[in-house]
Amino acid sequence: MENKELIFDSNIDKLIESADLTKEAPTEEPYRQYWFMKKARQLVNEKSKELNRDLTFCVNTFGCQMNARDSEKLVGVLERIGYVEAPDENADFVIYNTCTVRENANLRVYGRLGYLHSLKKKNPHMLIGLCGCMMQETQVVEKLKKSYSFVNLIFGTHNIYKFAELVVSALTNDRMVIDIWKDTDKIVEDLPSERKYPFKSGVNIMFGCNNFCSYCIVPYVRGRERSRNPKDIVREIEHLVADGVVEVMLLGQNVNSYGKTLEEPMTFAQLLQEVEKIEGLERIRFMTSHPKDLSDELIEVMKNSKKICRHLHLPLQSGSSEILKKMNRKYTKNQYLELVEKIRKAMPDISLTTDIIVGFPGETEEDFLETVDVVEKVRYDSAFTFIYSKRTGTPAAAMENQISEDVVKDRFDRLLSRVQEIGRTMSARYTGTVQEVLVEEQNSQDTHLMTGRMSNNLLVHFEGDTSLVGTICQVRLDECRGFYYMGTKVG
Repeated sequence: MENKELIFDSNIDKLIESADLTKEAPTEEPYRQYWFMKKARQLVNEKSKELNRDLTFCVNTFGCQMNARDSEKLVGVLERIGYVEAPDENADFVIYNTCTVRENANLRVYGRLGYLHSLKKKNPHMLIGLCGCMMQETQVVEKLKKSYSFVNLIFGTHNIYKFAELVVSALTNDRMVIDIWKDTDKIVEDLPSERKYPFKSGVNIMFGCNNFCSYCIVPYVRGRERSRNPKDIVREIEHLVADGVVEVMLLGQNVNSYGKTLEEPMTFAQLLQEVEKIEGLERIRFMTSHPKDLSDELIEVMKNSKKICRHLHLPLQSGSSEILKKMNRKYTKNQYLELVEKIRKAMPDISLTTDIIVGFPGETEEDFLETVDVVEKVRYDSAFTFIYSKRTGTPAAAMENQISEDVVKDRFDRLLSRVQEIGRTMSARYTGTVQEVLVEEQNSQDTHLMTGRMSNNLLVHFEGDTSLVGTICQVRLDECRGFYYMGTKVG
């Protein structure tokens, strides 16, 4: 099994090595990027000899799992061209892969840039790169050009596959290199990637979003929806499994609408059935699911699956039909509750988690209580609760009746208290049972303990050693401590 992945990886290395730098870069992808990887390797090697040391890099990721997966691709290229990973930002090449879902995410990046500037003054060879969702905002790029001219490279979400080419531009250019695309329909396969965990991996199945929820900046920065070819997805997962991966997380802004842009349409449920056939793959996760697109077919496939995890993240956002309409979510409170009932009927053991926004413009106390009512009825295992964050450029930012801070804070605290109370009760329902746990790491607080996840995504700590990492163990759940279990390995 291992050789299959090595052939795949070494193929990329052979293709990079075979690139002819005496000729112009090819126009066809991914061969164009292989050419630039070889060119970048040459430049890095020259600089390394000049400084008499390895060049180092640090990739810092803000935001969602899509960004985390993108960062693995950046790391894959940087390692291929000769950079060595540094433990912190005191490195020769620092990249921030940014998020822009909430305003404070942007502020954090600006704050960190001040610190990077001080490091760059001490290391004149240092390159600073910024990419990700935040870079897709025009006003951000203008601000960077004006106030942060020491940044070397700026690119967005649509052209991450061009990273090797952009690195060469940054290494051979004294001026700031900016390459931002408004949108793309391009998907480039077979580029290197370096996984954070040897036993699990995210896999992009689609990019972009067509939903245009009124509070959300994502469709403007990630572009319109486009699905990867199912054969490419299956091929990637087969290579991952051959390299020791037992769990994959299928990633998309709205996985339930997968397949609509393909020449030969395929539903998300059908894709899951294809992925399930892959021998050696133990677990399949996915996110994020939009309630409006969650089909009966998907519920049926999940119900009958041996590999799809018993966990579904189903963002509610609000329990008020009136607010949901303003949010452009395209479902009502009752439709959401009916969907949950259908899911629970098919899979009584399913773990449901959600996202909720408090304080959306125009939200009344009655609207808020409708949200609390849904929380009471659904009884989520956990919920990510957010205070509404005004994002410039979204329809919601221009809406009247923005809610005062003290009212929102009061509602947020009340909701959080109830969500946590219910979550603790729901989590405890497995006490005394034996569950399969994928062991992820040694516990950072107590080295005698290992930490892993159940199918429903709950954490479990139990006595063991590092030889268990990446394996699936039978663990008896002895005691629930809120949102995690203390357990004992059996068998």
